[in-house]
Amino acid sequence: MKSIKVLGTGCANCRNTQKLIEDVAAARGEQVSIEKVEDMKEIVRLGVMSTPGVIIDGKVVHSGGVPARGKVEGWFAG
Repeated sequence: MKSIKVLGTGCANCRNTQKLIEDVAAARGEQVSIEKVEDMKEIVRLGVMSTPGVIIDGKVVHSGGVPARGKVEGWFAG
């Protein structure tokens, strides 16, 4: 199971990013644990300066804007 953090203040892009990750995971039959991080001090501490950000298993894999579906699918391919 992948541990995923979606970093952002709750804007539409952040919500869309989380939904996209959930949709891709469900389509691939993957189990994920998604944590929403909304505190800006924590987001910056985690190394993300532009939201939404995504951290998978402790590694920043995306920041700034909603990721393309193909990019999200790639996170589950490897």
